[in-house]
Amino acid sequence: MIKMAIYGKGGIGKSTTASNLSLAFAKMGLKVMQIGCDPKADSTSYLHGNHSVDTVLDLIRKKGKSVPLEELVTEGAGGVLCVEAGGPTPGMGCAGRGIIAALETLEEKDAFEIYEPDIVLYDVLGDVVCGGFAMPIREGYAEKVFLLTSGENMAIHAAANIAMAVENFEDRGYASLGGIILNSRNVPREREKVQELAEDIHSEIVGILPFSEEVQKAEEQRKTVMEAFPDGEMAARYQELARQVLTACKKEEV
Repeated sequence: MIKMAIYGKGGIGKSTTASNLSLAFAKMGLKVMQIGCDPKADSTSYLHGNHSVDTVLDLIRKKGKSVPLEELVTEGAGGVLCVEAGGPTPGMGCAGRGIIAALETLEEKDAFEIYEPDIVLYDVLGDVVCGGFAMPIREGYAEKVFLLTSGENMAIHAAANIAMAVENFEDRGYASLGGIILNSRNVPREREKVQELAEDIHSEIVGILPFSEEVQKAEEQRKTVMEAFPDGEMAARYQELARQVLTACKKEEV
């Protein structure tokens, strides 16, 4: 089982990238579980036709820890297994608690042993790398971390902070950095700036996603690009990225 996490600044396109990657992996014949670790609980929405699903935290509030595993895990497009951690009532509690509760509950209910996914993909907000948001890195849930960034300064700053956190936890035998995914926004010197980041954190760019109107058009249809335009350029790009990410994971294992 390959366990990976995608981290990046809020609004950088993590959920779009994660969902399309999940479908690309599924098209390879792999069994995929995508776990949304963002309080907005929208990581897997386009895998469900833009319909929201009950979050782990909401279900625990309603039914307690006895909630059945099959209610925590739903099946989305392409057979992707979907989980949303959820978050607290706005203005109350710590957002990271939802992630902690979700991952601990899945583990207690032997979710990974029962569903036996080939790939587990965590979609994690990277503006803050503490508490529950760091849990996929520090508790061994994810083995490889991929940083999603554009050439925008705040996105690069967030990616650098995440890389620092990964480095600190790697010393303790936890997740290691798998590489950088450039989600292009067509800003000046974008490729060069992200390459400089890669050199600074001793990593590499494992994939580049060009800016494309297909992404926006797919979102208007409330679908992933892989579903809306399966024969389009961006679908091919996501399939290529999926291969590159798997190669990076295997390289890290050597």
